[in-house]
Amino acid sequence: MLSVRNQRTLAGPAVVEGIGYWSGQDVSVEFRPAASGSGIAFVRRDLPGCPRIPATIECRSDTPRRTTLCREGAGVGMVEHIMAALAGLRVDNCELWVDQPEMPGCDGSALPFVEAMLAAGVVEQDAPREQYVVRNVFRLGTEDAWLEVGPSGGEKTILHYELDYGSGNPIGRQSLETVVSPRFFHCNLAPARTFMLEIEADALRAQGLGQRATPKDLLVFGAGGPIDNRLRFPDECVRHKLLDLVGDLALFGADLVGRFHAYRSGHRLNAEMVTALRRLQATPLRVVRSA
Repeated sequence: MLSVRNQRTLAGPAVVEGIGYWSGQDVSVEFRPAASGSGIAFVRRDLPGCPRIPATIECRSDTPRRTTLCREGAGVGMVEHIMAALAGLRVDNCELWVDQPEMPGCDGSALPFVEAMLAAGVVEQDAPREQYVVRNVFRLGTEDAWLEVGPSGGEKTILHYELDYGSGNPIGRQSLETVVSPRFFHCNLAPARTFMLEIEADALRAQGLGQRATPKDLLVFGAGGPIDNRLRFPDECVRHKLLDLVGDLALFGADLVGRFHAYRSGHRLNAEMVTALRRLQATPLRVVRSA
């Protein structure tokens, strides 16, 4: 029988402020403790009635280059770094009260959210966390980008990512495999920042997007490497892709026990995997209660 952990929430509130990378709007998000079994939800306090948007795969709306959640006309975008921070620290129940439709980009990483939550404190709750154990191997995607899942051979969640920009550019090929834990996430994945090529950044600006973001706010790669910035890790790009994967898998709503192997996977393919696991799970979600 697999061991199980208790659900967790915050000991008190925490606030993170910044600008939305896409919209350029100032935004504030307040992390609030929530009761066991309530899950993660965003609350749009700027809208009449403060609509609540559950952070589940059923509420995901397909948006280029980011993860967006929508429910009954209310939406929140760029949630992947917040979701990764919550999942990385194993915070299962939390309400996020926001005053804009886009979350703060901060420095392009999950670290500001992690540090804010750690300062508030994380506490256990008197209820077991649901888990889903992957029993079979299957793959989604194409030859150019795919995501495969299978058993991990134990009680661990193992993530492996292969980043491949080919030769002749400063990002190149990177790969990393890790067992996800709060400590590893905090130290080795949370600080990894969003990245893009200079040509991609120029194209977004031409569309009127990202007007307040600069290469000092995230990683923009020119021919010689990051522009006006320095890497935090030699393989920071693949670490950020793992961070995104953690955040997207969190939309499953329970602990996933298995091995995930990604090759050039992005938000859309990550979400397709979560949806497939919902539909194809061989056994229902199990709650294993301690004796």
